[in-house]
Amino acid sequence: MTGVRGGSAPVDRVLSTVLFTDIVSSTVRASELGDRQWRDLLDSHDVAVRRQLARFRGREVKSMGDGFLATFDGPARAVECARAIRDAAHQLGLEVRSGIHTGEVELRGDDIGGIAVHIAARVAALAEPATVWVSRTVTDLVVGAGLRFMDHGDHDLKGVPGSWHLFALQD
Repeated sequence: MTGVRGGSAPVDRVLSTVLFTDIVSSTVRASELGDRQWRDLLDSHDVAVRRQLARFRGREVKSMGDGFLATFDGPARAVECARAIRDAAHQLGLEVRSGIHTGEVELRGDDIGGIAVHIAARVAALAEPATVWVSRTVTDLVVGAGLRFMDHGDHDLKGVPGSWHLFALQD
């Protein structure tokens, strides 16, 4: 007995709102435009997304080529940012789908992990083009923020236990 507890290092977990964005039909658009024009359009998209992340105090975790992973300290800011990203992308001739969930995430250096990240990714994957979809957790947390949502029912999220009630932001 040394008086020192053995075991693994403590995991750093924080409550965070997670946003995933994805350009709809990006491969089709890249094929239509060609590499150079697609790269230029993607660069414009990235600038627009980063502008909105700064505006709504989001933190870019990483760009994934045709989408972004970001975190926020509040779900209403994440929803408003996703709406602004959708609108900015539309101005560029792109459709972006977004998924948002609030939960505890594991901090992994500059990256994040944990089931809350997987949930947000699955919500984004189910979102229709040019929409912002959120989990019930988000709608419960933004009550009073003046945001309106349309009920999209219960969904199974691949690899996530249980059924998840999802909503789409209404403009």
